[in-house]
Amino acid sequence: MILRLLNFAVIGALVLAAAYVYRIKFNSTVQAEHLAKLTSEVRHERDSIAALRAEWGELDNPARIQGLANRFLHLKPIAPTQFDTLDHLPDRPADGASASTDPIAGIIENLEEPEMATGSIPAAADTAPDSAAAPAAAGAPSQ
Repeated sequence: MILRLLNFAVIGALVLAAAYVYRIKFNSTVQAEHLAKLTSEVRHERDSIAALRAEWGELDNPARIQGLANRFLHLKPIAPTQFDTLDHLPDRPADGASASTDPIAGIIENLEEPEMATGSIPAAADTAPDSAAAPAAAGAPSQ
């Protein structure tokens, strides 16, 4: 009787071991398929990158850009009379004069500090640290 129970226990253990091995094999097959899919996607992305780099090289070709500029921009060549010497540059503005005519920049430059930092906290000028130290210094004997 004990031998028969031992045989059933061994057979049960073998069935469980076979099921566990089958589960491991199935999981490894799923992981291998997932890896193959990722490898294929990486290869596809690398091919796409290579195609985009080739297209960028074609679009970035200086001869092509020159042809487009000639076709669409209608630029005139630079005449030597367009260049001038540095002696003919205008003088610098005075130190106090602002070269900018931007009205907002003028407002920002002339901003004043607010009296109160917030609605409930007084500004730093109102709470001077010397006022707390003055009574202590007045009561202390001088040497």
